[in-house]
Amino acid sequence: MFDFLDKYDVLGAFWTTVQLTLLSAVGSLIWGTLLASMRVGPVPLMRGFGTTYVNIVRNIPLTVIILFASLGLNQTLGVNLGSDKVDTTNFRLAVLGLILYTSAFVCEAIRAGINTVPVGQAEAARAIGLSFTQVLGLVVLPQAFRAAVVPLANVLIALTKNTTVAAAIGVAEAALLMKEMVENEAQLLAISAVIAFGFCCLTLPTGLILGWVGKKVAVKR
Repeated sequence: MFDFLDKYDVLGAFWTTVQLTLLSAVGSLIWGTLLASMRVGPVPLMRGFGTTYVNIVRNIPLTVIILFASLGLNQTLGVNLGSDKVDTTNFRLAVLGLILYTSAFVCEAIRAGINTVPVGQAEAARAIGLSFTQVLGLVVLPQAFRAAVVPLANVLIALTKNTTVAAAIGVAEAALLMKEMVENEAQLLAISAVIAFGFCCLTLPTGLILGWVGKKVAVKR
């Protein structure tokens, strides 16, 4: 029933999915943290930018963002992100699109974690002369990240599944391989089962492990 799999690089496709997920997760965590810092910061312009960015990006379909990265940045403006190879450029553009989209959700998860930190701690830190950056980096964010582990795990799981949108610009990940197999093989149920099993192997351990980590590191109030 599954003999046709020998003709396809299933593991290679899922490895591309893993690479998309990991690179996008790191980039989203960095940019999302900066956005969350802007949203709780004392500068009105930065607060406005962070709020506007999150509210706009969260309401744009990911497919639109990915296609804009390919058609708008690459084909119209000539942005190739340092590569002359089409496959490499599309991969990097997909990572960029995923970062821009996912960081909005990371921002809200971290901001929710920031809101769990008692206001008195920040006020005490400011009272002893710490700057806003020091208060955020030394007092608030360490506790916020501990509180946000489970929400961030949900964002990571959603990101893993969202990588399938990269197939729209030809990135050779699992969804594109599934499309190719469906077109060439009369094994729709078997193909769907293989791809679904692959994504379960990626997402279920992530949820279980990060859920356990979240309970271990949670701040006791």
